[in-house]
Amino acid sequence: MVRVKICGVTNAEDALLACELGADAIGLNFFPESPRCVTPFLAQKIVHKLPAFVAAVGVFVNWKPAAVVALAKALQLVGAQLHGDETPDDVSEVAEKLQVIKALRPVRGSKPADLNRYRNAAAILLDAAGAGKYGGSGETADWDYAREAAKSHRVILAGGLTSANVGEAIRKVKPYSVDVASGVESKPGKKDVGKLREFFAEVARANRDNGA
Repeated sequence: MVRVKICGVTNAEDALLACELGADAIGLNFFPESPRCVTPFLAQKIVHKLPAFVAAVGVFVNWKPAAVVALAKALQLVGAQLHGDETPDDVSEVAEKLQVIKALRPVRGSKPADLNRYRNAAAILLDAAGAGKYGGSGETADWDYAREAAKSHRVILAGGLTSANVGEAIRKVKPYSVDVASGVESKPGKKDVGKLREFFAEVARANRDNGA
């Protein structure tokens, strides 16, 4: 069964709605340049309201590994999503203390075997290769690449997913999980109730079609 991570959550109301609809994880963004960035104080308030068994994941861009671990531990986050230009050594250092999701934006010529460099990551998040951006662009990832990668790696598919295409993405790629932020928003940082419901309904339909 394909799991769902709702990323860029900025308030407890949206977090609880996502959990009610079936989210397996929520993402709390600590990248200052993102419109979905939250402070550690706000993140702590959201985490404390989450039901049991829903994972809170911190999203970090080019932080020092020690700083990632320190904040994640202080906020009782389950894992860290390293969404910048972190090296395999950075991933390995954080992975000694936390579950790590390494976000990558494959470019033309990339091969799934390249992901083996991040073997200490619990999962690989594949996003769109938007120029000069670290995700959240609404652009669609390379599903053909993701489909091949998912045969040998635990892939979280992100990039441009909405209720209109997530079912097709799941059927084609068969990822471990899907990740969505802008595709279920009314504006950056504010989730839309209707879009969230439609998104989860399409995920459920695709899971059934895949025999899950």
